[in-house]
Amino acid sequence: MGRLLVISGQEAITAFTKAGWIVKRQKGSHVSLAKTGNVNILTIPLHKELDLGLLRAQIRKSGLTENEFTALL
Repeated sequence: MGRLLVISGQEAITAFTKAGWIVKRQKGSHVSLAKTGNVNILTIPLHKELDLGLLRAQIRKSGLTENEFTALL
């Protein structure tokens, strides 16, 4: 398993959109992403650095592996 990098919220959103997720809404500094066929909603804060625990949880919710996500960066 590859090591996750510390990335910003915007970089994470860009990677998830490459994987087919669509920005549905933004409320304050949090962006919600949805994907057709997936019941989960990803909520990504627009922070300069995302906590690795939060990033791992969102990757797991999206159905991607950490290596697949890292390749999208």
